[in-house]
Amino acid sequence: MRLPVLFIMFTVMIDAMGIGLIMPVMPDLMVEVGGGTLGAAALWGGLLSTSFAAMQFLFGPVVGGLSDRFGRRPILLVSLVAMAADYLLMAVAGTIWLLFIGRIIGGITAATHSTANAYIADISKPEDKSANFGLIGAAFGLGFVLGPLIGGLLAEYGTRAPFYAAAVLSGLNALFGWVVLKETVTDAIRRPFSLKRANPFGAFKALSKLPMIGTLLGVYFVYSIAHTVYPAIWSYFGKERFDWDPATIGLSLGLFGIMMAVVQGFLIRPAIKYLGERGTIIYGLFFDIIAFGFLSLVTSGTVALFFIPVAALAGIVSPALQGLMSQAVGDDQQGELQGALTLLSALAMIISPMLMTSIFAAFTAETAPFYMPGAPFLLALILTLIAIALFMRHRTSGDATE
Repeated sequence: MRLPVLFIMFTVMIDAMGIGLIMPVMPDLMVEVGGGTLGAAALWGGLLSTSFAAMQFLFGPVVGGLSDRFGRRPILLVSLVAMAADYLLMAVAGTIWLLFIGRIIGGITAATHSTANAYIADISKPEDKSANFGLIGAAFGLGFVLGPLIGGLLAEYGTRAPFYAAAVLSGLNALFGWVVLKETVTDAIRRPFSLKRANPFGAFKALSKLPMIGTLLGVYFVYSIAHTVYPAIWSYFGKERFDWDPATIGLSLGLFGIMMAVVQGFLIRPAIKYLGERGTIIYGLFFDIIAFGFLSLVTSGTVALFFIPVAALAGIVSPALQGLMSQAVGDDQQGELQGALTLLSALAMIISPMLMTSIFAAFTAETAPFYMPGAPFLLALILTLIAIALFMRHRTSGDATE
């Protein structure tokens, strides 16, 4: 494997790890910095997650456009250095507002996935592109699994330890990139920066060009909001309901990541083979209903851990739904479809954290009509039922979705 490819893999993995590293300590950190109840801490945590996702959405096209103008190398290296500085800021932040500024900076610097993919496209032979893009996906998945596990272990040294670790990783990777990364944007392919092309809302145009799958896009959006309940409130839920420490929270998140990788890597193909895309989606949504209903009521942390593999079975929904939509549009609309899905995923990541943490805070407060830390999962269940109703309404004549 060439060193530049290894650097890109490390960059993507560190992006994923950086999020997971801090998730196990967020409940304790938010209470430590902001004071108040865990519900109030969750609300602030939701705001931080929403601001991070919003910055990624807004600056993703901007960063991509800048890399076309100034090159992949400077954009990637500057982003890594800025990311390291951001983690150091969050490691010493004594107020909520400093953490908020840190998450805004972090969202901007993490908007480099398009640049990383562009670099891989630049250096790969046509016959190697799919395999190299697969390596990028594997690196992201590995980071998503390792991040919470390492973060939970580092939390034994304090709530700020994971931030220092993330800063060191980002800094070392920047040094590695400085040594091995060569520029791939030449004058022959360099193009000027354009605000019009960098407009993130341009992706909305893709939605208007795909009326034939409008209902399926609605299903995808509602499902994405529901499924984001896991990263949005899992850490707070585990601490409130089961009194889990950061190590246990990290273990549970790592286990969920491993099971999702197994489901999407090994079960999706046989599921589609025997059930078809439509049947796979219905069964996956059914597993979601079981998982959300169970987690809204469970009171045993041990039972919740053992139930994680069942919850992960719902991971077959998203790939099958994307496949169904891809079959329903023409070959010349595949790019527009991916743009639309990226937009909807980003909007779900912006909306869901504030929505789910607000519900969590409301039903764990002393003024709550009744105590129910699992209330966000009940909301996710309702959203899943809406997604099922939309999906069952989807009927077309003579296209690939039937």
